[in-house]
This record gives sequence, C-alpha cells and structure tokens, in this order.
Amino acid sequence: MSSRIRVGIDVGGTFTDAVALDADSLQLVGQVKVPTTHHHSEGVARGIIEALTALLEQVGALPQDVGFLAHGTTQATNALLEGDVARVGVVGIGSGFDGWRTRHLARGHDIPLAPGKHLRTNYAHVNGPVTTESAGAAVREVLAEGAEVVVAAEAFSVDDPAGEDAVATCAAGLGVPASATHEITKLYGLKTRTRTAVINASILPRMLTTAELVEKSIKAAGITSPLMVMRCDGGVMDLDQMRRRPLLTVLSGPAAGVAGALMSEKVSEGVFLETGGTSTDISVIRRGQVAVQHAEIGGYRTFLTSLDVRTVGVGGGSMIRVRDGRVVDVGPRSAHIAGLRYSAYAEPAELEDARLIALRPMPDDPDDYVAVESADGARLALTVSCAAIVLGMVPENDYAHADPAAARAAFSPLAEALGTNVESAAEQVLTVATRRVKELVESLVKEYRLRRSDLVLVGGGGGAASVTPFLGRETGLRHHIAEHSEVISPIGVALAMIREQVERVVPNPSQADVLSVRREAEQAVVAQGARADSVEVDVVVDPQRNTVRAIATGATELRTKDVGGGPITEPEARNRAAESLSVEPAQLELLSETRHHRIYGLRPKRRSMLDLVRKPSLPLRVVDTDGVVRFQSPNGQVRNTTCGSARDALSGVLDEFTEYGDGGARLPALHVLLGARIVNLAGMTKTEQVLGVADTEFAGRDHAEPVALILEPRA
Repeated sequence: MSSRIRVGIDVGGTFTDAVALDADSLQLVGQVKVPTTHHHSEGVARGIIEALTALLEQVGALPQDVGFLAHGTTQATNALLEGDVARVGVVGIGSGFDGWRTRHLARGHDIPLAPGKHLRTNYAHVNGPVTTESAGAAVREVLAEGAEVVVAAEAFSVDDPAGEDAVATCAAGLGVPASATHEITKLYGLKTRTRTAVINASILPRMLTTAELVEKSIKAAGITSPLMVMRCDGGVMDLDQMRRRPLLTVLSGPAAGVAGALMSEKVSEGVFLETGGTSTDISVIRRGQVAVQHAEIGGYRTFLTSLDVRTVGVGGGSMIRVRDGRVVDVGPRSAHIAGLRYSAYAEPAELEDARLIALRPMPDDPDDYVAVESADGARLALTVSCAAIVLGMVPENDYAHADPAAARAAFSPLAEALGTNVESAAEQVLTVATRRVKELVESLVKEYRLRRSDLVLVGGGGGAASVTPFLGRETGLRHHIAEHSEVISPIGVALAMIREQVERVVPNPSQADVLSVRREAEQAVVAQGARADSVEVDVVVDPQRNTVRAIATGATELRTKDVGGGPITEPEARNRAAESLSVEPAQLELLSETRHHRIYGLRPKRRSMLDLVRKPSLPLRVVDTDGVVRFQSPNGQVRNTTCGSARDALSGVLDEFTEYGDGGARLPALHVLLGARIVNLAGMTKTEQVLGVADTEFAGRDHAEPVALILEPRA
C-alpha cells in the first residue's frame, strides 16, 4: 500500500461501511462495517468516526495519510421519507405584478412525506424594495408562526438576487438557517423553484448539525484532507456546498452504488442493480453515463437533478408469502425487520425436523408470510438469498455465500407444502421475486432504447447474487456481479469526482452565453478542489426549454488515473470491440487510433441496392487503453485530424452533415476524442456554439496531437 489513501464512507440505514483505496493503484486495501448510530447523541456522525478509526487501524494508516475523504448518507432521504423535517417560513418579495405572483406562494407547500406527516410552510411578504427593517419584520413574522428555517423567494431572483440575499442575511443575523431560491437553481419557474428551496430548507437544521459534528470530529482526529459529501448525481461536493444545498444529498445512497459500478466496473452500456436486504435500486448506464432526471418528492416535481433510480421492494432478505399451495408474493417485508435470522446461515443441525409456519412479521402484515420453526422453537426466515443459495447461484467468494446444506434443509418443508422438490421450490421463489425487477428492467430498456446486444446487467450490494444471476438467466442478458459488491457504495464514494451543474434560462443563446455557463461550471469544481487540468464539461443546449446546462466534473489531486489494468494491445482492444458488437474481430476495421483510444467500425459485408442511394450505417466502438468500451454508436462517421487542424475539420463536417428542413438547421451529434477524454459536443444546436466550445478545448494543446471526430446523424 502507498502511504496515501482515499477513504469512502457510506452511511446506510443499518450499517455504516468504510473502505480505503490505495491512492496510486486505486485498489481496495481495507473495509470495515459498524452499526449506524442513529440514536447516539452525535447522531450518524459518531458512526462515521467509529468506522474511520477502525479503518485506519485495519490498514495501518495515520490520519495524515488520508488524501481524500468523502461520505454518502441516507440522512436527508430518511428525513423526507419519515417526515422528520423542519417547518419552513417563506418570505415572498415583490410589488406590482411580480408581487402578485409571489403572493400566490402564501397558499403554502403542504407536501405529504409519510403517513400523517407533512412538510408545512407559513408565509410573510415584503412589498417593494427590500430594506433591513422590512426583511426583519417578515422574518420575525414567520418565526412567530412556528417556522424554524426561512426561504426567500422572488419572481426573477435568478437575474437579480439582491432581494433574496437581503432576507437570507437578515435571517442569519437572527441565528436562523436560511435559503434563497436562486442558490438552489438558476431556472425560472417561481413555484417549482420555491418548492425545491422549501424542501432543501426543511432538512437544513438536521443536516447542518450533522455537518458540524462530522467536521469537528474529523479535525479532532488529525485529518487535514477536506471532507467531501456524495451528491445525488454521482459526484461529490465540499462541505460548504452541502451546507447550502443539503437537498443534493437526497438519493445519494443509490448514486454512490452506481458511481462505484461505473468507475470500478467500467460499464459502458448496462443496467445496475444494487440489492440490499429489503429492496433493489435500478439505474441505467448509457454510453458510459448514468441517466438523470428532475426528481419528484412527495409527488411534486422539483428542480433537483438526480440519477434516475427506480426501486423495487425485493432484496436478499425479502420473506416469502404462500397461499393455497403456491408462492403468491415475495416481500416487501424482510427478515431483519421481522427480527428473524436467515435460515441459510444457520447450522444444518438446527433445522432437523423443522416445520413450516405462517406468521405476521409485523402486526399489520398479512398472515401468509412463511418461516421455519426448529424443534427447539427457534424461528428462521426463508428468504430470496436462501433460495439463491439452494440453487447454487451465490459464488463461494461472494459476501452472501453459505453452505447450501442449511438452505436446502430449510426449504424442504416449503417444498412439501408446494408439492414439489427443493430446487423447484427455490425456482418458484426466485421467479416471483424477480418478476417486478424484470418488468422494470424491460421497461427501462424500452424507455432508454437500449440495445440488448450491448447490454450487461451488473449486480451490486450485499444481496447482489440473490437477484442478478437469476434475472440474467430469465432475460437472456449478459450479467455479472461487481467486484467487492458488498461495499460498492463506499467504493463509489471513494472514487467519485467533484461535480457541479449550472443551468440557466437563455433564450436563443449565443456562443458567449454558452461559454459563460460552461466557464461557471468549470470554476465551481475548481473552487471545490478539482485540478484545473482534469475538469471536463458537457454542455447541453435545449431550445425547447430555452436552457443551457453545463455539467463539470473534476478530479482531486490524488485522483491521477482511472481504474484499470494498464495499456492493452491492439488485438485485445479489437476483441473488446468485437465482443461488444457480437461479431468476429476480423469483421472490424480500425478507423482511428489516438494516444488514448482506438475506434473500430463494422463495415457491411455487401452493398445492397438501397446502399446506392444512401450511406449504409456504420456501427462504431471506441475502446480506451484500459480496454473499456467508452463510446458506442449504431451509426457514425469518423474523421481524423490534429489539434492544429481540428477547427477547420469541425467546420467541414458541420457543413457536410448538417441537414436543413422546415424546423431549421439540424447539426449532427459530435464527439471529439481529445487526449484521454471524449468531449461531448452533441448538446449544441448552432455551429458557432460547437466551434466556441471546441476552441476552449483545443487551446494550449500540441498542434500535432492526434484528434478523432465522431459524428452521428440526428435520429
């Protein structure tokens, strides 16, 4: 192990997991698990410190050896799920028509969070220009009505934030946490922007307390590395950003897992299934990127951009329901909630003469859940993991592996009740258990137009082997379990890049507008500790919504390389591309080779009459030096150039491939292979936008450096 490590900590509902990665090789060198300390006086912060202390002791590292430290937490998610939030006072600002619009916020944001629990607001108004006196009066008014935190809202604060800032400053002067809508998002849409800010503010007090305790403990432990926090979009942010926008940590648990799969497993096209004891979180990875969307909370749309994670209530610990001699359902109740041990992990002797019993795990549950009762009266759960162990689907090196003898003994009474043998009983259980997962995966394949031939199912989480292998068999899709699947989430945290998104409403954006938004996103990640030379920015111009969105990611000082096994040879790269395309390697043509990538194309075997009037499709695969398929296209064209000639080459392909119709010009989707990066220019809608961003990418580089352009006609 090198003297420097990257530490990732994931705070789960039951356990807090921590891992250490060697800073040079990025290989796992240590992992620990401690109970999450929900009920400690210091809350989950105590568990984070306990996990960190145990981890450093395990790997023999000192506090000063920690070069990167980040944690992901379910605290914000749980607060919203459980309705444990603060009451929010909304201070609206404005006069005239703008004031009329803002006063509509007085109707409140009554957002249902949990049975019998709602996020509630009260309202006060500042009419006209904000003064210290008027802001103070409004803040005191909402506090007198029970508000614990304040949100300042004005119709066009994204253009002029002075009014909102004045109210927030006034609240802070009174010792009250405050949030301004323009700090949360720069999008117009007063109602949705305010709702997003209200939800953010409702978890501020709780999250601020945790942040202070964690930061204090980290410093007391002698760790000087800045503490980073996992975001819901798969990146990390510094503690100051978390204090302003704790809402960004909602759904960061699933984000950490898929980030781990994306980086450590090098998935280009696939579906990631993170299976715990109770549920399975499902995410789509397309062209090496995780699908994102605006999240809904309490049934209401927000401007929170998070990973598109779908959850099914089936996990490794899900219990079985039997009625009329057949398995009717699996879950949602899990063994640990019922207080039962998994039968597969018992001693086989415990299960001699065991009998099948029906029970209610919780008082309000149906009475058709089944378990086995041993001769001495001990009750053990029959679970999805137990069924997978019966069928030999859990590898010996897997976290959930056990000797099948106990699982088979436990399933024997169930098989008798079903009128079949043990293997068939386990098959029935897994068929029912994975039915909803299968339906959801199939719907995602259709929704995101994923090509089944390119697709791989990747299983993560402690219960990965209980769902993914059987699902792969049922769907006919390629599948595998992620390495170190039981700690894939903290690995994702440890490997995560600093990330920031800037989104602006800009009707008919010029080249200068696009570059301004891009520059703001780039500067934001650098300010949080990213190396300037590592920053990548993807820009998307949406003419229908009149928005420009820039997503910047950057590596910290210690993140000097990708996870991989070193450079591969050309035949190895060709084999990877052929495997992805499901063809023989000899059918591929090497179209381009840069310092970090090779592009392979599948030429048609023969030309048809139709090919005489239109160009045949050219499926492409881009393979990097680690052997990872970084980019794939069903139909693309490749042009080779250099940094010195790239601008002219770009102008040429834009002229050649831009189509014109009633809707105006339609540019091809462009990607540029530049150094180790694939620069995405597909989000631009105008030639000057493409060339403006490209100029910033090529600036300062060696004119002779090879560059490859990939262009795709718009669908």
